[in-house]
Amino acid sequence: MRIDSAGLPFVGLALALGAVAGASGLWALAALLLFLGGFFLFFFRDPDRVAPPGADVVLAPADGRVVAAGPADANAAPPGSWLQVSIFLSPMDVHVNRIPVSGRVTRVVFTRGRFLPAYRHDAAAVNERSELWIDHGGQTIVARQVVGILARRVVCRVEAGADVRAGDRFGIMKFGSRMDVFLPLTAMVRVKVGDAVRGGETVMAVLHSGHG
Repeated sequence: MRIDSAGLPFVGLALALGAVAGASGLWALAALLLFLGGFFLFFFRDPDRVAPPGADVVLAPADGRVVAAGPADANAAPPGSWLQVSIFLSPMDVHVNRIPVSGRVTRVVFTRGRFLPAYRHDAAAVNERSELWIDHGGQTIVARQVVGILARRVVCRVEAGADVRAGDRFGIMKFGSRMDVFLPLTAMVRVKVGDAVRGGETVMAVLHSGHG
């Protein structure tokens, strides 16, 4: 299975230190470090996904569990009126992030902030985060990577002006974290709180095709 490049330093360091500990006869430490290296391999796994057909579908940008689905929290949302779907990622989930909807990236915004637990309601408003704004036929969709108490860094690998397709990889969040997606009010949300979703495969919403 593919491993995201962001995980290679973690895996390499853990395995190298484990080898040194083993050569020094520190077997318990070597076993712990080798276990840690194995966990990093698991955490940074990057499985292939097959996006479902449909020009106006909005896909889950990450694996995890839905913690919000409906009208957006006005204190956390971008200016304006939105629907919001939020996904909490545990350390056991795949943390590679995928483009939720096809279109053109109009803005990429990084905001420094705090590191509250990602499941908290106020985390989206105050935690460090990166926002990806996508224009889909005149409709704007915002995907927000939010760090958590363990996730201290988000990686976003697309820039403004890029043409993207739903399901494409665009970044990763390191350890437990959260993804928020803000949608036009005309979108039809297809998930509910408590649902488990798979990045790049689960249809979270459908956009109003009348906008193109």
